[in-house]
Amino acid sequence: MSEETKNTAPAQEAEQPETAPEETTEPAAAPEQEAAADEKAEPKDDKKKDGWFNKKARELEAVKAKLDAAEANAAQAKDQLLRMAAEYENYRKRSTREADQKFNDGVSFAVNQIIPILDTLDMAANAPTTDENYKKGVTMTLDKAAKALDALHVEEIEALGKPFDPNFMNAVQQIPAPDGQESGTVITVYQKGYKLGDKIVRHATVVVAE
Repeated sequence: MSEETKNTAPAQEAEQPETAPEETTEPAAAPEQEAAADEKAEPKDDKKKDGWFNKKARELEAVKAKLDAAEANAAQAKDQLLRMAAEYENYRKRSTREADQKFNDGVSFAVNQIIPILDTLDMAANAPTTDENYKKGVTMTLDKAAKALDALHVEEIEALGKPFDPNFMNAVQQIPAPDGQESGTVITVYQKGYKLGDKIVRHATVVVAE
């Protein structure tokens, strides 16, 4: 082997390592490309996230709208139920009043038919007689009649010695007030009066002191 070839061989071997740095520069560019790719991918991910949040927001708004509508319907139904309950309560009270009024009218009519008989029995009980059994029988009949009237909630109007009240009494006469009697008070009851609750069955017929 000649000296020239010996000298050129090492020179060629020495020249070969110089190309290696060129090969290593290519991998160094890969992270930059990856970073650029990531930067390009991030907007796409943001768009996806924004789309997902927007979708969920729309779904939430739709659910909220349904909830508001359901609450409005429930409030309307509650209001209707309350109105119906109030109307029913008013109807029940009105029906009860009407039933009580009809019952009281019936009792009042029946008592008005019986009162004249009681007046006769009362006069018979107060009339002088020597037959004690007769008087006792009349008194017992009046006691039973009083119990029957009490069961029907019919009360005798208290008049004797009371101030005259035109709402419960009819005055047929006025006389000078006896000693110890105040003016305007009832001194005699000609005919007893009766009432059924607030309803007057018959006014008491009285004499009033002047």
